Amino acid sequence: MAAFSEELFGRIDGIYRRILAHPFLQGLTDGTLSEAVFRFYAIQDALYLRDYARGLALLSAKSPTDEAAIMFSEHAKNAIVVERALHGSFFAHWHLSPHAVYATPMAPNNVLYTSYLLRVAYERPFHEGLGAFLPCYWIYWEVGKELEHRGSSVPIYQRWIDTYAGDEFASVVKQVLALTNQVAETLTAEDKARIAEHFVMTARFEYMFWDMGYREQAWEV
Repeated sequence: MAAFSEELFGRIDGIYRRILAHPFLQGLTDGTLSEAVFRFYAIQDALYLRDYARGLALLSAKSPTDEAAIMFSEHAKNAIVVERALHGSFFAHWHLSPHAVYATPMAPNNVLYTSYLLRVAYERPFHEGLGAFLPCYWIYWEVGKELEHRGSSVPIYQRWIDTYAGDEFASVVKQVLALTNQVAETLTAEDKARIAEHFVMTARFEYMFWDMGYREQAWEV
């Protein structure tokens, strides 16, 4: 019998294939992605991670076990500290100060994605929050592994790929997958359906985030 997490990923197969085919990710490996586009994406990702970390802190507070609470508390910290170090290396390369980065307005799709995550984290039960936050972990890992096979001739892009294809990030994702499968064993079919709804929705947002970066999405009004 397939693990619940495998059933979830099966639901987003089409979305994931579109993510891999997106010109943003294609451009990372073939070197055609402009650095200006990647810079726009990296700034928006730094802004995203501030809210993502706060959402993880909420998951920690709602966690059914001490172990899960500790795990998500650590992940919330690392989303700011570890990821900021990665982004910080990029920003130093571009001579961007932290003030300049965090004074940048969020792009529309970034607002949509983070607002959804925070609403679910605040309003819904723990298991639904788990479903909403899981794609950001899992899709980045899968993308990292796929792009690692292709490689990139652009050092800054290869550094990004190495981060998400690496063993350290893999360990983090595997922790969340194991917890998801463990929690699913105690849930009703209706509960699992709600998790799947959130999982599919935020997988869509993952695609929209890369598309936002590629188009350097701006507010029309």
